[in-house]
Amino acid sequence: MTNLSDLFPAGAGKQVSFVADGSISAAGKPVILTAAGKVTPVGMGPGSDVGTPVVFRPSRVDDVSSTFDSNSNKVVFAYNDPTLSFNGYAVVGTVSGTAISFGTPVAFETGGTASHVACTFDSNENKVVIAYRDNSNSHYGTAIVGTVSGTAISYGTAVVFDSTGYSSFPACTFDSDSNKVVIVYQDYLGATPNYQGHAVVGTVSGTSISFGTAVIFNAGSASEAFGATFDSDSNKVVIAYSDNSNSHYGTGIVGTVSGTSISFGSEAVFESSSSAEITATFDSNSNKVVISYSDTGSSQHGTAVVGTVSGTSISFGTPVVFEAADTNTPSATFDSGSNVVVIAYEDVGNSEYGTVIQGTVSGTSISFGSAAVFESAVVSYTSATFDSNSNKVAIGYQDEGNSDYGTGVVYSTTATNLTAANFIGISDAAILDTASGNVTIKGGIAATGLTSLTSGSDYYAQGDGTISTVTTSPAVKIGKAMSATSINLEYQS
Repeated sequence: MTNLSDLFPAGAGKQVSFVADGSISAAGKPVILTAAGKVTPVGMGPGSDVGTPVVFRPSRVDDVSSTFDSNSNKVVFAYNDPTLSFNGYAVVGTVSGTAISFGTPVAFETGGTASHVACTFDSNENKVVIAYRDNSNSHYGTAIVGTVSGTAISYGTAVVFDSTGYSSFPACTFDSDSNKVVIVYQDYLGATPNYQGHAVVGTVSGTSISFGTAVIFNAGSASEAFGATFDSDSNKVVIAYSDNSNSHYGTGIVGTVSGTSISFGSEAVFESSSSAEITATFDSNSNKVVISYSDTGSSQHGTAVVGTVSGTSISFGTPVVFEAADTNTPSATFDSGSNVVVIAYEDVGNSEYGTVIQGTVSGTSISFGSAAVFESAVVSYTSATFDSNSNKVAIGYQDEGNSDYGTGVVYSTTATNLTAANFIGISDAAILDTASGNVTIKGGIAATGLTSLTSGSDYYAQGDGTISTVTTSPAVKIGKAMSATSINLEYQS
């Protein structure tokens, strides 16, 4: 590729007139050179960008679950640690751009095995709620409240929500209309096992949580695959699961919370074949529920379907394949910044790599873009959550390619058009789309539209079109400040 500095050697004119491809809003904006020889402003647009994976626990982790604390603007990953007696832990993550950093993991269960971990955020009390099966206490369904402070998390006292037998495979969601947490789980009833699907309503107060009476939503046999989400348009909870008593068909049901109880409408099938590893999210732009799953009746292809809630019922569009290969542990979240659904999963058809894809809902259907690899190794226990502060998706997972370490990565549903090769200079004025205007190119001194610079400091064009001293990729160095209002646009090799 030709280096742009070769196009404008030293001694050439430093202000060059270009035609704008897209409006440039003001002087002092970094611009790039397009393939057509025009200039366009640096910025973010449709696409995808994956950050660098970061280890949050340098040992094996299982049952990773994620949520976003919108009070502290932090991501929380909960999990169990097989190297420490399978005790339950959570860790706080801070997203900055496409990077993530972590505090020290803190145990929420140290008495014995905490398995089948799930978590959600209560935005009324500003608390994280973690549900799990406490194997050291007769396998009872248990929950605990976590408080995030800085990069740490502390806990209240664990509370049992089901003491009738094995409480397995919980999923959690927060009902922001009733300000209640809803925990969905499979209840193995000991002497008369039937694996019924149960749901229970939890009320958080301070660092404590109390529960109403569990309600059965599937009296036959709901399998170990539950998705739960809250539809804020209809103010209903939607649960998705594999109905073992009906040929393992993918099934959904609508729940209405009232006080400390929940009632349900009728079950509705969304996939008339065996379905597994089900997850659900709510698209607040289209006001639709999106369910993703592994279609075991069709070679375990990764599949998604759009659901519409009406009253206490839900109806579904036609399922759409997003990965035409064996797909494991899909996890869906909604990116409200870009209005797309993001699904992270293990792509068995591509060496079991960690993979992510974004889908756009239209009516009762969903369409998908191209998938991107977030981890070029085998992954398990993927869990995705949307950080509405940074407008990024954080993905937690077990990295089998790195000793099963607990790992997190940031995914952006937009991408910058900036590269080191295409940066050309700084605009001298606002330029309307298709109009001509001057740009100070490399080798010149930009002295229009710039303010508050620190003389002698190096400055970089950022992926979003701003200029600062931040060097984190995809930032591109543009030069050194000569004064508070000027930069020497240096040639870069």
